[in-house]
Amino acid sequence: MTMTPARYLVVDRLAETADTVTLTLEPVDRPLPVFRPGQFAMLYAFGVGEVPISISGRSGAGGLIHTLRAVGAVTRALAAVQPGAIIGVRGPFGTPWDLPAPPGSEVALVAGGIGLAPLRPVIHHLIAHRRRYRRAVVLIGARTPDDLLYPDEFDTWRAGGVDVHVTVDRADAGWPDHVGVVTTLLDRCITNPGQVAAYLCGPEVMMRLTARALIDRGVAAAAIRVSLERNMRCGIGHCGHCQLGPLLLCRDGPVVGYPVAAPLLAVREL
Repeated sequence: MTMTPARYLVVDRLAETADTVTLTLEPVDRPLPVFRPGQFAMLYAFGVGEVPISISGRSGAGGLIHTLRAVGAVTRALAAVQPGAIIGVRGPFGTPWDLPAPPGSEVALVAGGIGLAPLRPVIHHLIAHRRRYRRAVVLIGARTPDDLLYPDEFDTWRAGGVDVHVTVDRADAGWPDHVGVVTTLLDRCITNPGQVAAYLCGPEVMMRLTARALIDRGVAAAAIRVSLERNMRCGIGHCGHCQLGPLLLCRDGPVVGYPVAAPLLAVREL
């Protein structure tokens, strides 16, 4: 795999929240190999640096969609780009979500904050293959209504046969939905725990508590997949910067089974 970033043109920029944007990219030259849901790319802001960003969708033949939050120098530079700009992309890197899930599964996706972005391609998969699964449920948590990603897509997902449930930690007077942490939605959504295939992405504390709550309700630990995150630099496991216990997450993750992740989620990132 080449370590030279491929040139991609920013063809669309959508402000999702005050600090989060979705970029739609099209290849300038030869497109990179096809990304699978759960994998990530290294996005390069020329003259600033590069960061790992999960794939959140595809656009046409060879196009990529990435949702990112401006939290550091590189992500601030990427979030500020406008259509017509060129950025660099390397990838695909990392492990994908375990798709398709077993036929007849109740597929449960639990997303916290920007963790919905790596799960968005799984939602697209569920809609495209809805008849394969007994049920498809997405539980979405955010700090406030203004922090929700893709709210304009929720009704489209529901129309595609996916049950979408939303909660926020803090609501304003006009909020019509649930208030509370995302685990409080589980009882209304998990009806047959022995057939659940669960996919979790969000803050580590949220994934840890959600996985424990699922297991307490009878979901097998081996049926739970999580997406781990640590600082990644090279994307291929050579620099060791993303080491978490025995794993190099850019190579062995970010998606791993919960039995592997459980002891590692107790290690605080420095």
